[in-house]
Amino acid sequence: MALKSTNPTTTNSWNKLQSHFKNIEHSHLRDLFNSDINRAKDLTIQWEDFYVDFSKNRVTQETLNLLVELANEVDLKDAISRYFEGDVINVTEGRAVLHTALRTAKDSEVFVDSENVVPGVFEVKQKIKNFTDNVSSGEHKGFTGKAITDVVNIGIGGSDLGPAMVVDSLQFYKNYLNTHFVSNVDGDHHKEIIKNLNPETTLFVIVSKTFTTQETLSNANSIRSWFLESLPQDAISKHFVAVSTNINSVKAFGIDENNIFPMKDWVGGRFSLWSAVGLSISLALGYDHYESLLNGAYKMDEHFKTASFNENIPVIAALLTIWYNNFFNAESEVIIPYTQYLNQFATYLQQGIMESNGKSVDRDGNSVSYQTGTIIWGEPGTNSQHAFFQLIHQGTKLIPADFIGFVKSLHGNSDHHDKLMSNYFAQTEALMNGKTKKEVLQELQGQGLSDNKIKALLPFKIFEGNKPTTSILIDKLTPASLGKLIAMYEHKIFVQGVIWNIYSYDQFGVELGKQLAKTILNELNDKSKSNPHDASTQGLVDFYRKNS
Repeated sequence: MALKSTNPTTTNSWNKLQSHFKNIEHSHLRDLFNSDINRAKDLTIQWEDFYVDFSKNRVTQETLNLLVELANEVDLKDAISRYFEGDVINVTEGRAVLHTALRTAKDSEVFVDSENVVPGVFEVKQKIKNFTDNVSSGEHKGFTGKAITDVVNIGIGGSDLGPAMVVDSLQFYKNYLNTHFVSNVDGDHHKEIIKNLNPETTLFVIVSKTFTTQETLSNANSIRSWFLESLPQDAISKHFVAVSTNINSVKAFGIDENNIFPMKDWVGGRFSLWSAVGLSISLALGYDHYESLLNGAYKMDEHFKTASFNENIPVIAALLTIWYNNFFNAESEVIIPYTQYLNQFATYLQQGIMESNGKSVDRDGNSVSYQTGTIIWGEPGTNSQHAFFQLIHQGTKLIPADFIGFVKSLHGNSDHHDKLMSNYFAQTEALMNGKTKKEVLQELQGQGLSDNKIKALLPFKIFEGNKPTTSILIDKLTPASLGKLIAMYEHKIFVQGVIWNIYSYDQFGVELGKQLAKTILNELNDKSKSNPHDASTQGLVDFYRKNS
C-alpha cells in the first residue's frame, strides 16, 4: 500500500508552527540557555555509543513538541511501518524500499509479493563471505596462478559512492588488498587507475543492476580490452565478477555465472551498499568487518522503529531540517566530520539526500508550494575551518551544521586528537555564542589600541552567533558505528520525504540529461547527423566538433 498523502502546510500543527516561529524567530541561543539550566540535558539523546546534542539548535521544547505533533498529524508512525514491512512506497516505480531488509536479523520476516525475502538476503551474504574468504586467503587466484593483490570496483552513483566512502572511511581496518574505484566515464580517470596495475593480480568488480549503464559499461569494456592485451579471453572468468540482475549480458561479457552476485529491484542505488554492491567493501575490509557495518545499521533501524519520536535521533534530526528549511528558509545544511577518515562522507550524502528529496511534485502529482530538499555540502574539520567557516560565522546565510566527532582516535595519538576535538567543541560554542559588541570592545581596549582604531575595527570583529549546530559525538570510528551513522541519515531522508509529502525513492530527474546525451553522442560519432538544439548548445557542439 502507498503512503498516505497529506499536504503538510494544511495541517493544524503547521499553522501552529508558523505562529510559534514568529514568536521565537529572533530568540538568541545565549538567552535560551540562560533561561533554562536543564536545556543541554533535556535536548541530548544518549543511545549506545552515540551522544547527540540538539541543544544548540534554535528551538524550544515547545518547538519540538509542535514538530512531533506535525509528524503525528501526517501519520509518520504508519509510514515507518510500511517502510520496514515491504509495502510499495516507491509508487512511481512500483517497488518496495527495503535496503533495511539487507541488514535485518536472520529470524526476521519481511514479505514482498507474499515471499519472505530474508532467506534470500542471507544466501547472497553467504556467497559474499565465501568469495571474500577465498580471495583474501589466496585460494582464488588469477589466471596465471598468482594471488590477487588489487580490487577495482567499476560503477557509478550508488554503485561507487557507497562502497568508495565506506572503504575510505574504514581504511584503518583494511586488509592487504589494494582497492580502487572507477566511476567517471572520463577516459583519463580509468587510465590513471589501471596504469600501475598488473592484470595477472587484479580482480575487477563490475557493479550495474541492469548491466546497461553507459558510464559503467564504457569503463568495463575499455578495461576489458586493456586486460585482453596481456591475457586470453579465458582469463576473464578469473578476474572479472559482477553485481547485476542481467545474467545474460554479464555472461556474454565473459563472466562466470558463479561469479555473478544478484541484487533486487527493491534496493535503490543510493542505498545499495548494504546489498551485493558492498562486495568491494567486504573484499577490502574482510567479511567480519562488513558484517559489523550491517549490524550497526540494523541497530539504528531498531532504534528508529521503536523509540518515541521525542527520543528518536533520525526523527528529531529530520524535524530540525523541516524547521530550518520551511520556516527559517535555510536552503542548505553542512556536514562537518572531525576526522579525515570521513572525508567522502558529505559527498556520499549529497546523492542520498539531494537525489531522494530534490522533488517539486507531491504524492498526488501536484506542484508543491513549499521548499523540499536541502543542499548538502561539507568537508572534514579542521580543514573546513580554513575554507568556508567564515561564511557560516559572519555571512548572511543561515546554515545549520552537523558536527560529527569521535571520543577516541584510532591510532591513539592523544596530543593530535585533543587539538582536533578542542576545535570541534570550540566551533560549536563560537557559532552559538558569537562575540558581542561589548566583548569586542573590551578585547580591543585590552590590546591598547587607539580610540580611532577601535572604532574602525569594532564592526568587523563582532560575531552575531545564534548559528545552529547539532553535535554527534561517537565513542570510536568502527564498522558498526559507521553503519549506525549512515542508517541515521537514511532514516532522516525518509522522515523528511514523508513530511514533505513527496516520493523520495525515484530519481527521474537524472534521466533527462542521459537521454539528451545519447542523441548528442550520435551526432559526435556521425558528423553528418544533426538534431535541432538551442543556439547555445548548438554553438558548443559545433565548436567541439571542429576542434576535437
